[in-house]
Amino acid sequence: MTRIISISGLSKTYASGFQALKDINLDIHRGEIFALLGPNGAGKTTLISIICGIVTPSQGTITVDGHDIVRDYRHTRGLIGLVPQELSTDMFETPWATVSFSRGLFGKARDPAVVERVLKDLSLWDKRDQRIMTLSGGMKRRVLIAKALAHEPKILFLDEPTAGVDVELRKEMWALVRGLREQGVTIILTTHYIEEAEEMADRVGVVSKGELIVVEDKARLMKKLGKKELTLHLASPLAAIPEALATRGLTLNGDGSRLVFTYDRQAERTGITALLSDLSAAGIRFTDLDTSESTLEDIFVGLVRSAP
Repeated sequence: MTRIISISGLSKTYASGFQALKDINLDIHRGEIFALLGPNGAGKTTLISIICGIVTPSQGTITVDGHDIVRDYRHTRGLIGLVPQELSTDMFETPWATVSFSRGLFGKARDPAVVERVLKDLSLWDKRDQRIMTLSGGMKRRVLIAKALAHEPKILFLDEPTAGVDVELRKEMWALVRGLREQGVTIILTTHYIEEAEEMADRVGVVSKGELIVVEDKARLMKKLGKKELTLHLASPLAAIPEALATRGLTLNGDGSRLVFTYDRQAERTGITALLSDLSAAGIRFTDLDTSESTLEDIFVGLVRSAP
């Protein structure tokens, strides 16, 4: 895949001495959905702000579609649409007026057809002449997305795009993002909703304490780091795990009715067969069993906890 954003040796230290980013190296592929995960204060918004030309880097280089963001600022900024976390727009304006104005800011010719399409795609057409202050929180966030799309960018940054919106609207926005990707737009999103990344992203990057600790294809990451759990529903509760099973890495739930065995699904031998044999020898019977596997959230929490 061809890269549309290339980041090399990027660091940011503020005047206070706080180092927000440390030696970030990252390539983002054209046409992908890339999810940037990390706890509050990890550096996600700082990274986005630097790429978009809002914050000045301390060191390192960034190119957007082959153009340096410092030398070719005007050109690279025109390729990017940004949807910030905060609701920042003129609340006395209408969606039609504010989207039209945003298009003009990037030197684009007036094109009512483009504005109409953007507003309709975001279900804002019926609200086009209402003051933004009268809209719901979810609709206001849609207006921010419409503003970012007004100049038809090749890259769209979404900083916590569905924060504070209900589940139904969130799913509608996921569908919108997929539609933009189908049109060739590269999407980079930061999110606290792990299911958002799990649902949409092609690749995932995890930022912790200003460092990019992992970048991986989502499916490959889950395959590589995901674990499976085998839960055995016991016929009779146990007060404790028998000594003969102490080396099996089992955990017993609070009321002693379930044993949980965690195993590596990539291992040549999972150990399940030997475990079942040991349970039989110990006279432990079970009435049912089920399996579950790690979610992206489990993997994310584990990566952040293990980061230096």
